[in-house]
Amino acid sequence: NNYPRLFFAFLKEIMSEIHNDRRAVSNVWRLAAAQALAGGNASVIFATAAIVGSTMAPDKSLATLPISIFVVGMALATLPAGWLARHYGRRATFLSGAGLGGVGGLICAAGILASSFALYCVGTLLCGVYSAISQSYRFAATDTASEAYKPKAISYVMAGGVLAGVLGPQLVQFTMTIWPPYLFAASYVAQALVALVAMIVLAGIDIPVPSSVSMRAGRPLMEIVRQPKFIIAALCGTVSYVLMNLVMTSAPLAMKICGLSLSDSNYGIQWHIVAMFGPSFFTGTLIARFGVHRIVFAGMVMIAFCAVVDLSGIGVWNFWIGLILLGLGWNFGYIGATAMVVATHRPEERNKVQAFNDFLIFGTMAFGSFASGHLLEVYGWSVVNWVVFPPIVIGILALWLSTRRNRNIEVIGT
Repeated sequence: NNYPRLFFAFLKEIMSEIHNDRRAVSNVWRLAAAQALAGGNASVIFATAAIVGSTMAPDKSLATLPISIFVVGMALATLPAGWLARHYGRRATFLSGAGLGGVGGLICAAGILASSFALYCVGTLLCGVYSAISQSYRFAATDTASEAYKPKAISYVMAGGVLAGVLGPQLVQFTMTIWPPYLFAASYVAQALVALVAMIVLAGIDIPVPSSVSMRAGRPLMEIVRQPKFIIAALCGTVSYVLMNLVMTSAPLAMKICGLSLSDSNYGIQWHIVAMFGPSFFTGTLIARFGVHRIVFAGMVMIAFCAVVDLSGIGVWNFWIGLILLGLGWNFGYIGATAMVVATHRPEERNKVQAFNDFLIFGTMAFGSFASGHLLEVYGWSVVNWVVFPPIVIGILALWLSTRRNRNIEVIGT
């Protein structure tokens, strides 16, 4: 009997958001669609790059190098993307990123056709630039939103990744053998077409270009990033993303080594990406209800449980359940950390602070990605998962210290 009342209450809330944040809601829909398309592009890399690398790399320990190069592209692009957004606006930056993503997909296809590992890595580098720029969609959603709508705006944009969880792996599933004997070549051509569609979607976003006055305003970057609350936010975001990337990067190749099929690997990545973005429909509400620190803590715990499941066996269900837990943990940890970062800066400071935060995350990820292939090849799948636990302990300790500090401040304030 309560369901109709709950449904109408939810509908009333949505209508209120549309009325109060008309422009923000319009931007959120476009950014959510663009997030889905960009996530589909990235998931093609995640599902295939290690396997392509294992067939073309001069050394088996370099099998995951294309994914590491992808992450290097993300790290290299974050600060320039922030500069572009400050000077030319979000829309121009996003269109440039999607365009480079399309070119990257075509170069990857050319690398497979030419059996050129180096050319293929150049393509993944450009795809990484696209992925880095797409990471700022979640921040862009807050540019025109009210304070009350900001956590939900972030969540709704990230929820667009649910479609990415289906789009990318299914794109691979239906195209990987179209161009024999060049496995996955057609998948990268399709990836380029998806990036073109993303450009069409992004052309309609309505976010003002920062004025020259606002670009000069605000505190120095070092003053902002020395704040304890920024340090905790950046640390939690880094731990969540780096560990997710470490395990996910190795998983498809580990499944192949364990004798599982390419379809098993594709479906594992599919459900992982759905788990990454699916909770985003309500993560913002959970943050408002329980507090950001509790949600980030829950994410850390789920990533730890992923490692426990992976260490308990090498069957297909161990991989699938582990990847699902990994995706859920990333969602809570990363979205929570994003909300924490947004609370550390003023509107005129957002581009430089957000770009610096992402640079820290993706720069650290680059080192983790380079290590993952070596860990898997030399030490095995178990060691990849044992590596998860020390950073999780550090992240949880940082959250505890932050919570304790906030309580002390509240006591002093009273």
